[in-house]
Amino acid sequence: MKLARLIFLFGVCAFLGFTARSAAGQAQPPAKPAAKTPPASTHTMAKGPKQMTNASALLNPAALHEQAPAEFTVKFVTTKGDFTVKVTRAWSPLGADRFYNLAKHQYFDNAAFFRVVPGFIVQFGLSADPKVSRVWRAANFRDDKVTQTNKRGTITFATAGPNTRTTQLFINFGNNAGLDGQGFSPFGEVTDGMAVVDQLYSGYGERPDQGQIQDKGKAYLDQNFPKLDVIKSTTVEPVAAAAPAHPAAKPPAKP
Repeated sequence: MKLARLIFLFGVCAFLGFTARSAAGQAQPPAKPAAKTPPASTHTMAKGPKQMTNASALLNPAALHEQAPAEFTVKFVTTKGDFTVKVTRAWSPLGADRFYNLAKHQYFDNAAFFRVVPGFIVQFGLSADPKVSRVWRAANFRDDKVTQTNKRGTITFATAGPNTRTTQLFINFGNNAGLDGQGFSPFGEVTDGMAVVDQLYSGYGERPDQGQIQDKGKAYLDQNFPKLDVIKSTTVEPVAAAAPAHPAAKPPAKP
């Protein structure tokens, strides 16, 4: 009887020990916290105060709502050459305002002409910096009434439907009046250097993926489409008001 009891107690202890070891084997040590990557700077130390200010402003689309002058020009310096766009705000007021704020804060610097369709359009306006693209992706603004036709040399915001304009634009290579009825509202036109626009690299057609450009920026294009032409800088200048005409001289009155 005692021997049976001892065997029974020994079996119970052995079972409890096995259960404890099994439970201990299922427990996992806490995972080590992943090393935190320091936040990327919005500018490099080599850049001056102007660029630093622009970089900060570009991360806050809601702050860039300045009204554009009635007329202004934007000079584009590109890897193919220079061209100038003249904007008339009355043509498309909201489009002119958005373009003015983007160009004034160097949004287009290092951005590529990623869609070049000869005879149709050249498209650009996705930032070289994916952090900037991320905050502007949903920065839609309302449509303007179409008051001008999409003729050769005019510049227009691209759209994915009603009231979905953000930062993408195109310049018309040809007379694309068929776009007028689809809500594409020109706000300016190339007044100098259209021959440069005609020569922008078109060998990749429509292969560059817009989603990849937004997610990876210039790095994606440099790796996969290195021949694309790029905007080096933009300069905004107001158009000086014309001097009032002098009244015609009248002959002296007869005595």
